[in-house]
Amino acid sequence: MGLFSLRKKEPKPIGEVIHYFGDLSVAVVRFGQSFKIGGKARFKGATTDFEQVIQSMQCDHKAVENAKKGQELGIKVKGKVRQGDQVFAA
Repeated sequence: MGLFSLRKKEPKPIGEVIHYFGDLSVAVVRFGQSFKIGGKARFKGATTDFEQVIQSMQCDHKAVENAKKGQELGIKVKGKVRQGDQVFAA
């Protein structure tokens, strides 16, 4: 058994924060795979690291139940995020 077999595999991000509206606490996330409302997401970056259940997502001010690959959606977040932060399914 080698050293590399003991390493934990890093999870793959499901999306990336491309913008943050601080006054509204809303992150715009570009999704790299599908994701549903009610799922738990982890926001992680250089100074960001928190998890939350996603309760709503919007596209052009309309509620969306499922994020699709390549879609950019607004998500209300409980903490500050920054452009480039990664989003993981938690």
